[in-house]
Parts: sequence; C-alpha cells; structure tokens
Amino acid sequence: MSREGKAKVLTDAEFERLMKITAVEAHAARNTAILLCLFGLGLRVNEVSSLRICDVMDADGEIRQQFQIKIANSKTKRNREVFLSNLRVRRAIQNYIDYRRATEGPNLNPGSYLFRSQKGGGFTGNTMQQLVKKLFIKSGLPDATSSHSGRRTFATRLINAGVGLKNLSTLMGHATVNQSAEYADSNPMILEKIVKGVV
Repeated sequence: MSREGKAKVLTDAEFERLMKITAVEAHAARNTAILLCLFGLGLRVNEVSSLRICDVMDADGEIRQQFQIKIANSKTKRNREVFLSNLRVRRAIQNYIDYRRATEGPNLNPGSYLFRSQKGGGFTGNTMQQLVKKLFIKSGLPDATSSHSGRRTFATRLINAGVGLKNLSTLMGHATVNQSAEYADSNPMILEKIVKGVV
C-alpha cells in the first residue's frame, strides 16, 4: 500500500517474495544483507552505503550487538544507536562477511566499506538506491516502490506491534516525535487494523 508521494509499505508476502528472488540472483549474500539493513533496521540507503566493516564487526571478528550511525552519515546530524538483535539481520550480515572472507582472505580491513560494488569499491547512496530499485523490479513490485520502502515498512511493522512513538522516534533517528507520527498518520495498514477491532 502506498500513498501519493510516499514510498510503498510492503506486505509480508511482498517482502518475502523480494527476499526469495534476491536469494537466487547474482550477489545474493550482499544484496540480502543490504535489504535486511533497510527493512530490518530501518536504515536510510545513505546510512547503509556508508557502513564500514568495523561498524558491525568487533575486533574479535564477531558481529556486534549494536553500533552507531555517526553524525557525519546521519540525515538528522545526530548519533543514533542501531541494535543488531534481529537474528535474521545478524545471519545475513554474517553470511556476507563469511563470503567476503572466503573470496578476499580471512583478515578483512576493518575500515573498508561493508558493502562493495562489483568494481570492488563502496556504493554511493545513489548507486545503492539504483541496485535496490532493480531488485524491486525483478521481484515484480510496482514502480512506486523505492529504497525508502524499507524504512517505511520497518516503521509500520513496529507501530503494528504496538511500539510507542517515542521508542519509534529513537529507533528511526528522528529529531522529533512528530516526524515519527507521520509514519503512523493515515497509514492504510494501521487504519485498517484499528477499524477491524472496533465491534
């Protein structure tokens, strides 16, 4: 479901189709991890493209429990904690790091970009956005879908799960609760759920 001018919120079935098709396409480990950073962590595409290995992996080579989006990479110019407690997200990042270790050697440079393009360098926000758009198209999702769909879907699922706006605001890295309220305001999926339980 999408509102005019807003990125589409994926249904569970659409999201699973996207993940299933991504899993059999080229660069499956990388692209799966990118999508789960968008849909499972609610990150902006620029934040995902700026991630370094040391952001998600500690000095012992283990996936961190949490990391920070630094001010320099944040749209709101403030640090924000990102929690890697979702097992599906953790597994995807681990699988991709294991793939990189297998292809590049066991000792990855902690300061190198987490997600590398086919040419071996990092992505820009724009090139990652184009990659995500291609994955949506291959999955038969409508043109209204954009990389911001991950963030909107993340917020919608949290609201549907009963997460309050203050906690949502913290997880989304919004400067004010009002920004988070926009994700709930007039959201068809949320309104449908409210009406369903009225009588």
